[in-house]
Amino acid sequence: MFRELRRKKQELSMEESIQILKEGTSGVLALCGDEDYPYAVPISYVYEDSKLYFHGAKSGHKIDAVRKWEKASFCVIARDEVVPEKYTTLFRSVIVFGRIRILEEETEIRNAAQALAVKYYPDDSEAGRRNEIDRYWETLCMMELSVEHITGKECIELVKARQ
Repeated sequence: MFRELRRKKQELSMEESIQILKEGTSGVLALCGDEDYPYAVPISYVYEDSKLYFHGAKSGHKIDAVRKWEKASFCVIARDEVVPEKYTTLFRSVIVFGRIRILEEETEIRNAAQALAVKYYPDDSEAGRRNEIDRYWETLCMMELSVEHITGKECIELVKARQ
């Protein structure tokens, strides 16, 4: 169902790809937008147990697109270093495909928001995180992308450097 990577030598292992997802701080969420135009939006996230969690407002283009079509992809770029004299970049990236949904149950929403809060402010207290979540509760929307396929890739120069 999903395409295999054409340049197999450049494929990252599943472990390396997941590590990039765990360590990344932002990525681009791609959805089917208005009039079926692709809609890609930069967004912060957290990866946990083969799921990606995102937050946003309860209305807007992103939420409309999620409601319209459940299939989505998400891309994280872990490295992107331009090498001008070689007309190339040293890159590592991961693309995820899956199905996205808006979380409805309070426990699911709180757990996802908590995971996001811990990732971005790990030194805050439990009470501090709870207060922040409560402060935005009325306008908070949490989304979950269930991962169906992950592909990680790096440039050939990095492959050769590791060998």
